[in-house]
Amino acid sequence: MTNRAISRLSAFFVALFLVLALRQAYVQIVAAPSLAARASNPRHGLLDARRGRSLATDGTVLAATANGKRVYPFGASLAHTIGYASARYGTSGLEDAYDRALTPPETAGDPATQVQSILAAFGGKSDDAHGADVVTTIVPTIQNALYARLSRQSRGAGIVLDPRTGAVLAIASVPSFDPNAIDAVFAALNADKSSPLLDRSIDGLYPPGSTFKIFTAAAALDAQSVQMTDTFEDPGYLQVGDFRLHNDEDETTGTADLTRAFALSSNVDFAQIALKMGTDTFYAYLARWGMGASLDFQIPASRDRIPDKATIVPGELAQMGFGQGALLMTPLQMALVGSTIANGGDEPRPFLVRQLVRSGTISSIYAPASLATPISADTAANVKKMMVAVVQYGTGTAARIPGVTVAGKTGTATNPLGRSHSWFVCFAPAEHPRVAVAVLVENVGYGATYALPIARDVLATALQAVPR
Repeated sequence: MTNRAISRLSAFFVALFLVLALRQAYVQIVAAPSLAARASNPRHGLLDARRGRSLATDGTVLAATANGKRVYPFGASLAHTIGYASARYGTSGLEDAYDRALTPPETAGDPATQVQSILAAFGGKSDDAHGADVVTTIVPTIQNALYARLSRQSRGAGIVLDPRTGAVLAIASVPSFDPNAIDAVFAALNADKSSPLLDRSIDGLYPPGSTFKIFTAAAALDAQSVQMTDTFEDPGYLQVGDFRLHNDEDETTGTADLTRAFALSSNVDFAQIALKMGTDTFYAYLARWGMGASLDFQIPASRDRIPDKATIVPGELAQMGFGQGALLMTPLQMALVGSTIANGGDEPRPFLVRQLVRSGTISSIYAPASLATPISADTAANVKKMMVAVVQYGTGTAARIPGVTVAGKTGTATNPLGRSHSWFVCFAPAEHPRVAVAVLVENVGYGATYALPIARDVLATALQAVPR
């Protein structure tokens, strides 16, 4: 090879090296802040030795960094909600949604000083800058009760709200996982057919079954499509064109007013009510409740599935009246439906984070807010009476708590993939509600048999923990 050829080859490699060097400088200096700020950047789990904590409302630690490792004291109980921060698999849950706040200032945007965090992780000197602490609305005693009861089931979810504010007091999904061991178990979790990584409380979509009669009754009364004194005839079935619908186990409730039809959970009666409302009115109230829209929650939550109005035929509308058909809801949405009745017709915005605290000083406060006011206070009061009747003499008598007036609604939602889903939505005390609960158990059967006992026990615990 001639000297000229060698010189050209050398020049080529020098030029290539300069290009690579410029590219590396661009990534490390120009693009680094935006790359570091990405919530999906798994390096946060390695670099953020001084990452902020997640705390319960009473200061109990839910997530913190110790000895260079992220630690989750509540383990599987809050795995989906608090999430994880992993150098290998990135972030999820609150660890993801509030990654910018939790991350120390230098790792959040200044790559030139990231080495200080690495030094801190190995005992070296660094400044005192820490990420913010995220203070949640979680109440540990209620959270422990919810997860303990729910975890006896194979698959399900539960949410406890303060209906006055929308604060999430407890939230759980099963099956769950141990976020403390996420690096070791993630691959197996991802391959598990029971979907343990799915947060069923906010992302699970299910037919709501008869718990949706809360909505149907409220909408029909508010629109004056029916009155409390109206009577309905239930022979056990209803023929709608070529489609025949029926009650569970072909039960009949005979002649009943609206309260009795609700308490005994007549599908036939509520199909008639939906048809009496008509598609336009029914869908107008779906919109007023914000169903199918964003809940403006602080961590991403799935939207409800509402079938296209243009596709609705009478048989489909009749089924939607009692929570079947193509209608799909999250447990979070059904907890809000109950909370709206408890709150006098005002639908609270659900929130999980109460405040951010930086260096001992509150830097952000999240105040209660309203999503909508879909029904009047009078309508809400009437539906509340009907929900009390469910527990007094209807399908939910097992939800009684001594000395407390409980309002509730059972739901047994059929689905084409197996046994029915079990639901129960409730709140108490009915006179001045301060706790609302929604529980779903997948593929087990009656709402009164499976979801109700869980919700009742959690409700009793919550009433002891939540101030009057």
